Formats: sequence, C-alpha cells, structure tokens
Amino acid sequence: MDADSCPVKKEIVEITSPISITTLFVASYAHVQNDLAGQNWVFVDSSKEAVDLYIMNHATCGDICVTQDIGLASTLLAKGVYVLSPRGILFDENEIQTALDMRYLSARARRQGIYGKGPKSFSQKDRERFAAELANLLSKFAGF
Repeated sequence: MDADSCPVKKEIVEITSPISITTLFVASYAHVQNDLAGQNWVFVDSSKEAVDLYIMNHATCGDICVTQDIGLASTLLAKGVYVLSPRGILFDENEIQTALDMRYLSARARRQGIYGKGPKSFSQKDRERFAAELANLLSKFAGF
C-alpha cells in the first residue's frame, strides 16, 4: 500500500487484521509514523518516486494495492495487481487510459496557468465506500 498520503490506513488494518492477509505499508522516510499499529512497514528514500518504484518492483500478480496515483495504478494493472483508490474506486484496464488522459489534460492546463478546484474533500462516504470495496475484493480471494 502506498502509505505516504493514504487516508484509509486505519480501515485497512481493521479489515485485514481478523483474516490472515499480510498487509505492507510502504512510505518514504519523510512520512515515518510513530504508531505503526503492529503492521508491516517498509520505509524508502524520500526521493519523489521511491515509494512507487518499491511497490512496482515488489508487487506481484494477484496482490492488492491501495494508491491514488494513476500512473502507479496503470503500471500495476499491467502486472495483474488489483488496484483500489482510497475513495473506493477499483481501477481496471478498460478505464485506466481515460484516467491517464484526464491526468495529462489537467497537468497541461496547470502548465498553462489554468487551475481547477482540485480534488473534492475526502469524506466519510469515501471512507465507507473504500471499506466496502476492499471487503468485497478480499471476499473473492480469502473467503472473508
């Protein structure tokens, strides 16, 4: 899991703790946590893409990754990894290109000085949708 800015770490721990699924939180040294909640953590360099690179190099087919990074999601999908956003969106091959195109167009607009409102605030509804989608995804593989 891309733990640097993930707002659903608590939900991941709550959902995966009762079942025998190993969770791995990957974060940069710049985001070291004091309370590691008894979970498995890997800390990597603080360089811009170090977390993404670690995840890309260690994720294998059938793993589940939680990230809001569209580029990382695209790379992981190609490896057969299930990718879930913190807002509960399960990325798939059919829709990832549209997400990449939108990311490109937004970046291009920002370079031209056009700034949108940015992402909407993370809500309780997002948190609940994430928990439901993660539980649903795990139930397909772990009898959860």
